[in-house]
Amino acid sequence: MLVELSDGRLLGIPLAWYPRLLQATPKQRADVWLSPSGLHWEEIDEDISVAGLIAGRGDMTKRPATAA
Repeated sequence: MLVELSDGRLLGIPLAWYPRLLQATPKQRADVWLSPSGLHWEEIDEDISVAGLIAGRGDMTKRPATAA
């Protein structure tokens, strides 16, 4: 997925980072709306913040187990 920011930066994001987007149909992926904080796909219940994209964070719903 390519995301162009208002400052002109172009971010290339692997869909594999977001399993719901990866499994969505092209039509579902195209049904995105933008807010000041990020990208939202209501039908597939996916929300991605711009800050997370810039930081290179993938899906945060499945956090890895912490080591003891």
